[in-house]
Amino acid sequence: MATVQMFFTIFFVVMLPAQGQLAPDFYDAVCPHALPTIRAVVEAAVALQPRLGAYLVRLHFHDCFVNGCDGSVLLDDSATFVGEKTAGPNNNSLRGFEVIDDIKAVVNAACFGNVVSCADILAVAARDSIVALGGSSYEVLLGRRDATTASKDDANADIPTPFSGLPDLLAKFQSHGLAVEDLVALSGAHTLGFARCALFRDRLYNETSTIDSDFATALQARCPRTGGDDELSPLDETSPAVFDAGYYRGLLQNKGLLHSDQQLFGGDGSGDTDALVQHYSENPGEFMADFGVAMIKMGSISPLTGSDGEIRENCRVANA
Repeated sequence: MATVQMFFTIFFVVMLPAQGQLAPDFYDAVCPHALPTIRAVVEAAVALQPRLGAYLVRLHFHDCFVNGCDGSVLLDDSATFVGEKTAGPNNNSLRGFEVIDDIKAVVNAACFGNVVSCADILAVAARDSIVALGGSSYEVLLGRRDATTASKDDANADIPTPFSGLPDLLAKFQSHGLAVEDLVALSGAHTLGFARCALFRDRLYNETSTIDSDFATALQARCPRTGGDDELSPLDETSPAVFDAGYYRGLLQNKGLLHSDQQLFGGDGSGDTDALVQHYSENPGEFMADFGVAMIKMGSISPLTGSDGEIRENCRVANA
């Protein structure tokens, strides 16, 4: 058995495409079952618990924004580093790690070896989650390899927070080569999922807030001035388990749950983000098309390719 396993390991290492650029067909020759296998696991998981779709999209986003799309967000703390999971934007917030573990195990079995990176699994699982919840598909570029280390400090510095203003949001996105159009399109992922009371409480009780008064009153029943930090409210009150343009329609009504969300629409029509929010609210098909383009662009942030990094056997720890 050991000889057979060694053969498969050597075979797949030799057969892996030796390319330094990402490509949609990266696994076609070495493991044609890889992408269908990921899709099947994601579809089953999201069917059982639709909120998992939002979790998987968010994992990919938070991975890419910290030193590139390298699977570092999945690493547990080790003796040599404190990872990203306990950083402010991630702690008690990121979910879906067990689904990634399941995907990794099933894909390794389907491929007869450890050939699909955790970083690629994140990218594909995010796309498949969007499709499972009613969104349009887009082509995922593949060939990322996995980091062997992670940094809590980098995650705290690089990931936009729910309290960010528009200048900070723009700066964070632009630092990764993403434009204002990408910011608004990618923010549309907040049409899925929920946020904790602790992340939006200030909007409810701040006298200078522009939040819709009836919306705020309804939220206050679930999010008191003190306590209830973990009480959840949907980021899109109309359809939090469907990928649509409801998020943008909410912003037009000053019903953005997070401060950072409502920053995209001030209502005076003076900024680029106002115009994009208005446009996507009226043209959901164009939103979905632009979202796919922006996800491909984000997924290409500083990937490890070629001989850089590794393909982790276990997404939570670097290979021994």
